[in-house]
Amino acid sequence: QVQLVESGGGLVQAGGSLRLSCAASRFTFRNYVMGWFRQAPGKDREFVASVSWGGSTYYGDSVKGRFTISRDNAKNTASLQMNSLKPEDTAVYYCAQKMGTFIATMSSEWDHWGKGTQVTVSS
Repeated sequence: QVQLVESGGGLVQAGGSLRLSCAASRFTFRNYVMGWFRQAPGKDREFVASVSWGGSTYYGDSVKGRFTISRDNAKNTASLQMNSLKPEDTAVYYCAQKMGTFIATMSSEWDHWGKGTQVTVSS
């Protein structure tokens, strides 16, 4: 069955950067859309970014211009480069996978999820 394993989370000061990675296995990675969501305590899961099998990208408004999503089909990995981090970016970040369109901002549209990695941004 599909496996998605996130890594790279941690504690960083406001204005800093982190790079998250998602290692994917047990499916044909290059055929699927990959995405990142996040969930802060007491809040709904929020769309962050997605990337199509061909590399087209889509971002949530709150991260546009600061975060960059990418994928390496040879290594079966998806990444999220996060720059200019703010305290409000603090959340658990989840990697997700789906078929079809890469413009999909609702969590119910995604098929498989990783267990998440914590990102904490201090002020």
